[in-house]
Amino acid sequence: MVNTERVTVTLPSNLLAGIDRFEQNRSRFITQAVEHELEHRRREELLRSVSSPHPSGDDLSELGTGDWLPDLVEDAAELVDLAGGTPVRWVSGDGWKAGNL
Repeated sequence: MVNTERVTVTLPSNLLAGIDRFEQNRSRFITQAVEHELEHRRREELLRSVSSPHPSGDDLSELGTGDWLPDLVEDAAELVDLAGGTPVRWVSGDGWKAGNL
């Protein structure tokens, strides 16, 4: 169950009439409209971020994986218990399956 809060929003009468034409439950309609707008804005923000990345990201992107991958592999040995867990393998068309690598 999603937690909800009551808010008071003032809308022009003609906008309410438009909502009422399509939906009896105004709250549901407004919730869906706000969710849609938030998703739209998140995507715009992501596109802006990708099109003009932070300057420090340029330094990292120029390194390439060859420069930092060996360090990552060494660090992983300290962070992950390779003997623990369940081995998995990718089965094309089926996804991840438990079993020997």
